[in-house]
Amino acid sequence: MILWLWLCWGFSSSAGQPDSELMARYLEDKLLADYSIMEQVARRVPRQAKFLQRLETRPRMSEFTVKSTIISRYAFTTVSCTMVNSGSEAREGVFEMQIPAAAFVSNFTMIIGNKTYYGEVTGKEKKHSSDDKERHKKPQNPTDGRENGHEIFKASVFIPRKMQARFLLHYEELLQRRLGKYEYTVSIRPQQLVGKLRVEVNILENSGIVSLEVPPLRNSKHKGNGKVEGDVSPPPSTVVGHTKTLAKVTFNPSVVEQTRIARNGILGDFIIRYDVNRELSIGDVQILNGYFVHYFAPTDLPPLPKNVVFVLDSSASMVGTKLKQTKEALFTILQDLRPEDHFNIIGFSNRIKVWQQDQMVPVTPNNIRDAKKYIHNMSPTGGTNINGALQTGAKLLNDYIAQNDIDARSVSLIIFLTDGRPTVGETQSSRILSNTKDAIRDKFCLFTIGIGNDVDHKLLERMALENCGMMRHFQEDEDAASHLKGFYDEIGTPLLSDIRVDYSEDNVEQVTQNFFPNYFNGSEIIIAGKLINRTSDSLHVEVTASNSKKYILLKTDVAIDLPSRNDIRGVPGLEDGKGDNNYIERAWSYLTIKELLNSRLKSDNNQEKDYLMEKAKSMALTYNFVTPFTVLKMREAGLHSEPPQEEFITPSTDGIGEKLQSLQGHKAPPGIHRQQDKQRIKISKTSADGDPHFVIDFPSSKFSVCFNIDGEPGDILRLVSDHKESGVTVNGQLIGAPAPPNGHKKHRTYFSTITILNNKPERSYLEITPKRIILDDGERLLLSCDRSAVVRSSSLELSISANSNITVTIRDTISFVILIHHYKKPASYQRNHLGFYISNSKGLSSNSHGLLGQFLNHEVKLLQESLNTSHQLVGQNETEALKPNPTNTLKVKGRLVPVVWKQRRIYNGQQEVDCWFAKNNADKLIDGSYKDYLASHPFDTGTSFGTINSL
Repeated sequence: MILWLWLCWGFSSSAGQPDSELMARYLEDKLLADYSIMEQVARRVPRQAKFLQRLETRPRMSEFTVKSTIISRYAFTTVSCTMVNSGSEAREGVFEMQIPAAAFVSNFTMIIGNKTYYGEVTGKEKKHSSDDKERHKKPQNPTDGRENGHEIFKASVFIPRKMQARFLLHYEELLQRRLGKYEYTVSIRPQQLVGKLRVEVNILENSGIVSLEVPPLRNSKHKGNGKVEGDVSPPPSTVVGHTKTLAKVTFNPSVVEQTRIARNGILGDFIIRYDVNRELSIGDVQILNGYFVHYFAPTDLPPLPKNVVFVLDSSASMVGTKLKQTKEALFTILQDLRPEDHFNIIGFSNRIKVWQQDQMVPVTPNNIRDAKKYIHNMSPTGGTNINGALQTGAKLLNDYIAQNDIDARSVSLIIFLTDGRPTVGETQSSRILSNTKDAIRDKFCLFTIGIGNDVDHKLLERMALENCGMMRHFQEDEDAASHLKGFYDEIGTPLLSDIRVDYSEDNVEQVTQNFFPNYFNGSEIIIAGKLINRTSDSLHVEVTASNSKKYILLKTDVAIDLPSRNDIRGVPGLEDGKGDNNYIERAWSYLTIKELLNSRLKSDNNQEKDYLMEKAKSMALTYNFVTPFTVLKMREAGLHSEPPQEEFITPSTDGIGEKLQSLQGHKAPPGIHRQQDKQRIKISKTSADGDPHFVIDFPSSKFSVCFNIDGEPGDILRLVSDHKESGVTVNGQLIGAPAPPNGHKKHRTYFSTITILNNKPERSYLEITPKRIILDDGERLLLSCDRSAVVRSSSLELSISANSNITVTIRDTISFVILIHHYKKPASYQRNHLGFYISNSKGLSSNSHGLLGQFLNHEVKLLQESLNTSHQLVGQNETEALKPNPTNTLKVKGRLVPVVWKQRRIYNGQQEVDCWFAKNNADKLIDGSYKDYLASHPFDTGTSFGTINSL
């Protein structure tokens, strides 16, 4: 059969119509189709390789390998490619690799025959000669590939006959979190079938890896369309394995499997998506060898209301698919708006058309219906007045903000979409940028979207950067509708505004951006910096932000371990041949260079631009990054130099987990800060704590009364009930534990949950457990007990001292303190639990009730009972003399209650209080029986026995 094919090819060639490429593909298909088992293919493929290479004019790629290590979101990638020239003359070999646009190339090596060429990063001169003979470069045009999130790295060399060339490319990137996932992408486009093709990705995340997924291969021009609908299975030959903190993903398709995916060798993008476990707190702070990186991505926050203006290009160039897909995306986006949002739509060409003049309309079914009609009727015509459209949108939002005073409790933004350059009105880019910035005045953010090849990429990118937004660019042949919807999903759920992150001023320097106008759900804020004082044992971190009507302050102290404990240098696979590799330091340098580049892009001052350029260039040279101001120049190694070893950045899974366990930010040991927090808190003796033990303090009488309640596990006790007057109710739910050995009780009970309900001036509640706090005042906020925080709203303040106590202040006149009891090694009869203390009761009415509340505005008299049962009033100065007498009596609302003298431990068992103890579940001391104080559920606000209300 092969002879017949050869004769056919010879006949075609003699006829003057040779097509070696077509013939090679045909022959390859025929040979690969004739197999019964994989072993036969493995034997036959090499036999055809030499013959195919004779038919083709280009060298054959024998090996294409990608190995990557991702450590705490920072990815090191190495690409190895080997090309073989089996021809009788030198032929050009072209190595081409799509790399993420956000990545920096850090090294490149070529081994051609017996010669080695290594890449050296040098500063780029302002002027370049036209005869620059560099064979490799990244694209000079910023639009090349960026719309697909990638750039092209390309190198071409002539490979001598009967020899091979090997290319080694290294690049690095800090993964960005979008829609709740990190996405790592490897472009697999060797443009021919490869005998050995392998991708290996190792992930190390000490926070814990969750939701790891490997979707089908994606074609860059049809993202989302390259697979059968509903098919979410990984590409063939993919193996995924992971533990809690380590994951390894390999993709190793045979030639047969490659052929089934794409015969032209353009397989597509290999994608890994994952997320990490997150604490309900200040985030993950990691410190290593004098550098730190802080990942902040809070969850379980209520969305902020948003005011959004859609500014849509309806010029003639939008005709056809672009406008159709834009409309489809907007129909879906409008449906996703929330009832508390406000919006408007502006269509622009050479004319500016506002859907609803001079107003932002609320989200209602009728308004959404009318908006869809307006969009449906948009028709492409005229030129492109970008400046006029942005000015109109900015005025619309500015007027709405000024008239409604909503900037503190909602997020405002403009989403601007165009497919062209300015052709009508102001057309000078510098003037448009200046006008836009003056109109917005940092009051809201501008997000820009470009579609097609005719957009002014630099203009849209700079407009977004200067106005706290982001820019996206899509090609015409992409699925614009899904892209637009995906981009909106990134910014459609703002959770926090005005986020500021501060560290100990005397302990850090060269910190990257630490103020952020907005935080959107599913994204992540990343800050990095250098430590000044490496001898310090902790780093103080504070995060302040606004969330709707609440002000939030989160704070903690992160332990700084000795460098030797966190040092991962020398771990096999983490070296790059150029010395020690501190991934946190490289993440810091990466972020710093990115910010310098953005600052230069935004600057209009030439002197400032030169300063930023030189600073970015200097840092890029230090860390060997290829940037717009540096370039890779190839140098030939000495004749006797050894070829560099292939140093893939792949961590060994043995022992790394133990070496890095201490990298994740954790709290400093209890010290001065925590003691100071406790001293600032004013706590009275009136409390319910422990088993539970109740203490009532009577300052004017100079004595305390105490009692026990032997409730059942699951009972909910009403501690304070003043719903009708002050609007405040406090309930405590019991949890059970076995009785201690030789104890007289059948079991122990503790408070597992404290619920504080407030109905004035607006409804809200707090649900507190030893681990977390839920604050809900119409918007749900979830906080962790192991991180210090402060949350303030108009009528309530919540202050958390990590793993110590929680202070709740209502209208500045009512204060409760909840102590957190954690056992390191609990006995069988111990449970983590809460203690409840009343710090300030001025705001509670004289009619307040509950097991504690009924005594806040009543006095109790102490009587001494003589042998003839006559009663004598005891003076305040005689209390000490009564201690040993077992026949003392309290007079409470006309009731006589026998009491005995006891000592009780309170405040985490650190202090003792002397008290008169009432036996038998406080019989006659409290109104009614303790069963009358049982609530039906944690949110029961019943104000009298047998009456139940709910908040």
